[in-house]
Amino acid sequence: MSARQDGAAVDTIEVAGTIKWFDAGKGFGFIVPDNGLADILLHVTCLRRDGYQTAYEGARIVVEALNRPGGLQAFRIVSMDESTARHPAQMPSPRTHVVVEPSSGMVRLEVKWFNRIRGFGFLSAGEGTPDVFVHMETLRRFGITELRPGQFVLVRYGNGPKGLMVAEIRPDGWGDAPSSH
Repeated sequence: MSARQDGAAVDTIEVAGTIKWFDAGKGFGFIVPDNGLADILLHVTCLRRDGYQTAYEGARIVVEALNRPGGLQAFRIVSMDESTARHPAQMPSPRTHVVVEPSSGMVRLEVKWFNRIRGFGFLSAGEGTPDVFVHMETLRRFGITELRPGQFVLVRYGNGPKGLMVAEIRPDGWGDAPSSH
């Protein structure tokens, strides 16, 4: 196969495999190819260009891959089947922070502020309501790389050691959720 990159034709091979892991925060992950070759690098720019936000562990994927000095790298996603994927909620929780059990239904909250360097921020349902703490690790578990003030997200939250904490988070528009207002 041949693809175009920077105006020049490059040779690619079509490879089927399984997502080994993908970290949206780091911007990359790896595919274990069915043909026994070395793992294939999957960069977030390839995902986004081909219409995907993230890649869940265990998902089946077919890519066109380029042979780079460091090994194979996905150039184009031909198809991805997430029916075999392990959803982040099914995966073991990270141990770097407290994980809470959700006690709310899915609600739409607004990002009050978020600091990537500090690794956390707060969401709000509006004036007079308690803020809901959100940790960077929770974002990573659900394939979200950043939050911006004023952005709306869909969350389930529960009681943490110091107040309300996000247990599950999705981009607004992922599914139907009642307005928190």
